[in-house]
Amino acid sequence: MMDPQIERKLIEIMRVIHESDKPIGARAIADELNNRGYDIGERAVRYHLRILDERGFTCKHGYAGRTLTELGEREMSDALIADRFGFVISRIEETAYGTTYNPETNDGVVPVNISYFDKDDLEAVIEVISYTAHEGYMISSRVRIIEEDEEAVSLPPGKIGLATVCSVVFDGLLLKAGIPVEPAYGGILQMENRKPVRFLDLISYSGTSIDPIQIFMSRKTTSVLDVLERGDGKILANMRQINSSAYDRAKEVIKSAEKVGLGGCFPPGGIDETLFGAPVETGKFGISIVGGINGICALEETGIKIKTNPVSTLMEYKSMTEI
Repeated sequence: MMDPQIERKLIEIMRVIHESDKPIGARAIADELNNRGYDIGERAVRYHLRILDERGFTCKHGYAGRTLTELGEREMSDALIADRFGFVISRIEETAYGTTYNPETNDGVVPVNISYFDKDDLEAVIEVISYTAHEGYMISSRVRIIEEDEEAVSLPPGKIGLATVCSVVFDGLLLKAGIPVEPAYGGILQMENRKPVRFLDLISYSGTSIDPIQIFMSRKTTSVLDVLERGDGKILANMRQINSSAYDRAKEVIKSAEKVGLGGCFPPGGIDETLFGAPVETGKFGISIVGGINGICALEETGIKIKTNPVSTLMEYKSMTEI
């Protein structure tokens, strides 16, 4: 039986090919998958394409690239399409489970987003990320600069990488404390006088193969710089649901994390009450967490070109430094 993770990547590759209006090559497919939050290189894409060729799902057109065959199109709309649903939640759950960071000892790994940009933009990137983090609109003010020759993360030629802490760290901390947490929504949160007011738009994590935060980021609907400068604007935020019985314990875990510099959580909502307009299931309460890539959105708002893979990998928190 094929590894489920490979099957999911095959599905996403087929989806990219399906959405292209002409034959598309491995490099372009890898770039698009990275834009959608999948950490996969050109070589790995070529490996998966060979599998699709063998199954008769894709057809190669010389150096121009590949298209889907009739069989591939049918498979997209039938069997394989069902496997996509819930993939993002699965990634979050796996990453949360792999989080080992302990605030009391300051040891362990945390989930990070990996962004990459031109070397000439490094100074501006550091300045904006620092500003956003210290204003409380990112998860942590610790980052890691990744050079091109580092083996841990693959970067395009001529680029520098930046690792920022992902909001999934809270899923991991809550899970380690014995508190199940459910990713509910990603959305655009309206801020007024530096306080959250309402979600302007929401996408459920259930039944999607693309991270909702990635979708909103690609739409360029934030105004993080306005929030930083005037207190009013739109930021990225997540909403999690937690069982009501864990209300007090969850607050303790979040407070413990804040003491070591992991922040970005707004006060939890009431049990059985909507949170900034987002629905909450009966017997649960909602908690909203700022998007870990709000600083990246702020950079894009300045005109800097930067690409990001959310929930990219796990990294030792000690290897990250205060910005």
